[in-house]
Amino acid sequence: MKKVLLSIASLLVGVSAFAASPVFIETESFSEKGGWSVDQQFMDLMGSPYLIAHGLGKPVADASTTFEVGEAGTYHIYARTFNWVSPWTESEGPGAFKIKVNGKSMKNVLGTTGNQWMWQYAGAVKLKAGKNAIALSDLKGFDGRCDAIWITPEIGDVPPMEVKALEAFRREVGALPKTPADGGKYDLVVVGAGVGGMCAAVSAARLGLKVALINDRPKLGGNNSSEIRVHLGGRIEMDPYPALGRMVREFGHSTFGNAKPAESYEDAKKDAFIANEPNVTLLAPYRAVAVKMSAPGMIGSVVIRSIYSGEELEISAPLFSDCTGDGTIGFLAGADWMMGREGKDEFGEELAPEKGDKLTMGSSVQWYSVKGEKKSAFPEFNYGISFTEESCEKVKMGEWTWETGMNYDQIYDFERIRDYGMLVIYSNWSYLKNHYSKKADYSELELGWVAYVAGKRESRRLVGDYILKQDDVDKQVFHEDASFTTSWHFDLHFPDPANTKYFPGAEFKAETKHNPIYPYAVPYRCLYSRNVNNLFMAGRNISVTHVTLGSTRLMRTIGIMGEIVGMAASICKENNTLPRDVYQHHLPELKALMEKGTGKPAEYLPDNQHFNEGGHLKAPKNIIFTPEK
Repeated sequence: MKKVLLSIASLLVGVSAFAASPVFIETESFSEKGGWSVDQQFMDLMGSPYLIAHGLGKPVADASTTFEVGEAGTYHIYARTFNWVSPWTESEGPGAFKIKVNGKSMKNVLGTTGNQWMWQYAGAVKLKAGKNAIALSDLKGFDGRCDAIWITPEIGDVPPMEVKALEAFRREVGALPKTPADGGKYDLVVVGAGVGGMCAAVSAARLGLKVALINDRPKLGGNNSSEIRVHLGGRIEMDPYPALGRMVREFGHSTFGNAKPAESYEDAKKDAFIANEPNVTLLAPYRAVAVKMSAPGMIGSVVIRSIYSGEELEISAPLFSDCTGDGTIGFLAGADWMMGREGKDEFGEELAPEKGDKLTMGSSVQWYSVKGEKKSAFPEFNYGISFTEESCEKVKMGEWTWETGMNYDQIYDFERIRDYGMLVIYSNWSYLKNHYSKKADYSELELGWVAYVAGKRESRRLVGDYILKQDDVDKQVFHEDASFTTSWHFDLHFPDPANTKYFPGAEFKAETKHNPIYPYAVPYRCLYSRNVNNLFMAGRNISVTHVTLGSTRLMRTIGIMGEIVGMAASICKENNTLPRDVYQHHLPELKALMEKGTGKPAEYLPDNQHFNEGGHLKAPKNIIFTPEK
């Protein structure tokens, strides 16, 4: 694997200015992050990655950098920030921080007021000509956030607030390039390095393709990374192609469970899996932000942006695979897509609602507590969501059932969805520690980990030449292009009625009903777009209904999707053709590859067996099967 490393010298960590010119600093480019973390999840919505002080109620260490001004004098400093609890309360929020300049704190507290991303005034300061130091100083450890800093000799002179205008401004001042640099040409570009994207890239690479693998976070594995901590679920090595899925063994973790310590998810295995492939170039952490079409229905290139430096590269290829989960590349390219629940009238599905709606399965912000050697305190935290003796969750950790946003748009409302996940965790924990009648049971416990990267289950699904529906699985409909096998139940989450009782319309807990299936081989036609002719997809964004997504969305199953996409891409290259033509003219070649597989032979992993007790078919010993939850 060739990894593209960021040039630290290119970051805006030593920003030069001439005379009394303003200075624009992106906080994600700070040379020292301290205890602050880079959060890129919402950059399509609010315009940029930002730094977040995710301290679980304990102030984090300062983030710092240097900048230069050409002339000594009085300057005014503004920070682009957001009071993240403003959707739920009008009171001052907990995300408080200050700016320090040359070691001295400025007057104003930031991040506690306002109801949108906005420029807030930190105060005036005298700067010396040349180099100066600046820092973000967290005050409470409750997820204060700062996107950018503007240093200007004129009070009231601030950059635009609107996202598109601000992006144009960023390009004008050099925080973003005027045009992307040439990032090279590949045989296949895979966007998203979750389990599906990893397998798509490696499968294609082992069959001789030059592959670019793009990931917008430093961690690989998507929901299975240590950032989100969902264990692998689904069966591998099943009929009709038992060689498929062996690839997942090469990087899959050997432990079981959600919301466990970071080492349980074995990130280093994933890194090695990609690093050992010479035909894969990993571009991380870069986020795909634009698509350029070479012709109607044909993607020519994607533009990717570093989440640290803002550097942009344009990556070209004849073939692309959307493994983003959100169907981002397909959406940008004009691919047909679906979102929400289809009604019974659309596909005749028994498990579908009578009328279609926008409800989706939600996102999980998982967490756990740890026991210390002595009693520990937790601050009072009450910002619009109150708990009582009856409504509080009397638990010491939260995994998949802590699920938010089912009634919101999982793309355009995603920051609110993630923030609500954190809000209820802190609010509930504060109640347990400070007010619960049995608070002594929690006296020696403290929060050990709370995710700030939310784990999504559902958003856009790109439409392929075939849409998998419930009848296909229930009636075992035969398709000549049968490919990956889905093994999990129809597992569709909905708000937990017990949670609805206390938080109607604002639920943060989920329930599910398992509707067992017989394992079913899904058509290859679900793995490419019907109207963007050179686009594959692998992941929760494939061509399925909401109902069947409940069965196909497990990560080992997604890994097999990626493996097949890599195979199909190799056939496309060999025959100078497109994904649809593999089905129409080269299906025997695809079947031959699926019979062989692209994974390396591996010994059976005896400690990685977790069988469902709810009536699901038992797996033979060569099948790995774990509940997704």
